[in-house]
Amino acid sequence: MAYKYKSSKGREYTLYTRDVKLKGGKVQTIYFFSARKPKSGKPVASLPKGYKVVENPRTGLPFLKKKK
Repeated sequence: MAYKYKSSKGREYTLYTRDVKLKGGKVQTIYFFSARKPKSGKPVASLPKGYKVVENPRTGLPFLKKKK
């Protein structure tokens, strides 16, 4: 079961992950929310440890932020 988040504007987003290759050759894992199925990426079952979901107050788009 994928992690889902419902925004204050009523839209449902699913959390996905994908590995990207940086310019220096290093591979980094990124997390992103999408309302539709993205071209690439795998759904994530739960939030990564040490992160919380924050919503942009103007647009209603969710994103991950490190906990303090």
